[in-house]
Amino acid sequence: MSAPYVLVVDDEPDIRELVSEILADEGYQVATAEDGAQARHALRERRPDLILLDIWMPDIDGISLLKEWSEAGELPCPVIMMSGHGTVETAVEATRLGAWDFLEKPLSLAKLLLTVERAIEAHRLEQENIGLRRGSEKLVEPVGNSQVMVRLREQVKRVAQHDSWVLITGEPGSGRETIARYLHAHSARRDGPFVDVGVTGITQGGAALELFGREDGDRIQYGRLEQAAGGTLFLDEVADMDLEVQAQLVAALDTGTFLRVGGTEPVQLDARVVAATRHDLQKRVDSRAFREDLFFQLNVVPLHVPALRERPEDIPLLLSSAVDRLVLREKLPYRHFSMAAQNYLRNHDWPGNVRELINLVQRVLILGGDPEVSLDEVKAALGEVQAEQGAPQFAGVALDQPLRDAREAFEKAYLEYHYQQADGNISKMAKVVGMERTHLYRKLKDRGIEIKGR
Repeated sequence: MSAPYVLVVDDEPDIRELVSEILADEGYQVATAEDGAQARHALRERRPDLILLDIWMPDIDGISLLKEWSEAGELPCPVIMMSGHGTVETAVEATRLGAWDFLEKPLSLAKLLLTVERAIEAHRLEQENIGLRRGSEKLVEPVGNSQVMVRLREQVKRVAQHDSWVLITGEPGSGRETIARYLHAHSARRDGPFVDVGVTGITQGGAALELFGREDGDRIQYGRLEQAAGGTLFLDEVADMDLEVQAQLVAALDTGTFLRVGGTEPVQLDARVVAATRHDLQKRVDSRAFREDLFFQLNVVPLHVPALRERPEDIPLLLSSAVDRLVLREKLPYRHFSMAAQNYLRNHDWPGNVRELINLVQRVLILGGDPEVSLDEVKAALGEVQAEQGAPQFAGVALDQPLRDAREAFEKAYLEYHYQQADGNISKMAKVVGMERTHLYRKLKDRGIEIKGR
């Protein structure tokens, strides 16, 4: 992984030279700019990991430049303001516009280094948390002791030591993103960002903008390739990418550079590309729906994630891992699956793979009460049992009733569970379920749930 890249913007040559030398000695990559025009040009050439920005400059003041970047969208990175004539009003305005901190001149070099380090680390953790929230329904690592999963983990660790492109195949929900994150975590880029892009979710015609970014005069929008600099870019369902963008991606992988939409200057590619698909890309190539040259680029190291039905011996461990994670993350009550339930689930077809299993575990933890998850409860959660009158059920709610009634039945079970978890504390419950207290009181009354002491 490359060292963090810092842009120092200051009109005083002595300060630029001193700060850049200090940062370089600490292992940072450093670029300098003496005014707003040079700062804009530097941002066009490369996205920095942090900007040190002086307030008073000859062509444009730092606050105006910060406002310009802020109005163009999200700030490209943490910005630390520097000034020898700062006021409270200036500091407040800089903070309002998104500045990470404010340093007074003459600079304390110890404070400067500490502030830079903290800003870069805080930004990295923020991006990492965003990625984890996006993938929160997935297990944190590929779980399983079956031979196929042991071999896959070993293969991923070997591949991670090299910086080649990787293509991951497997059914939806099988854990392709989990494998990609596991690969990233064992690579030399582990401290860099992991940026995931769902190609299917990109609007028609928006893939080039999403991946490569855009230039519009002095305004720059950084694409996912630049956001992943120093780390890994994960392209999920890459087979859905349109042919024109495929051609641009091939050029980027071939040359190690790319152009932003509307740009004229090449940008360096510093990200490992990992792609995933549910489709047979060779068949897509044969039907001319996918570029052959891109297929060969991405297929340097192929990895295949088996479907869950192909490794039933991993079901008990997956159930246990999912329970532990949901109990820890969502504060759900701990429950264990009976042996009969585990054996039944080992023979389930799992069309939704690991994602379906996690959803099942979450469902029974929310709706159930006994410490043990029984076979009948599992069947009910899978919608495979009949009510006493013969009506099919799903998650304990009869399906032979109007949608409104079914929704009310589920709401009642959901609210009763959270009311018990909060020990009757409505304020605590309101925070957990994300409802305003007055509305929650009304909802509990409407569902016939008795409120203690009221």
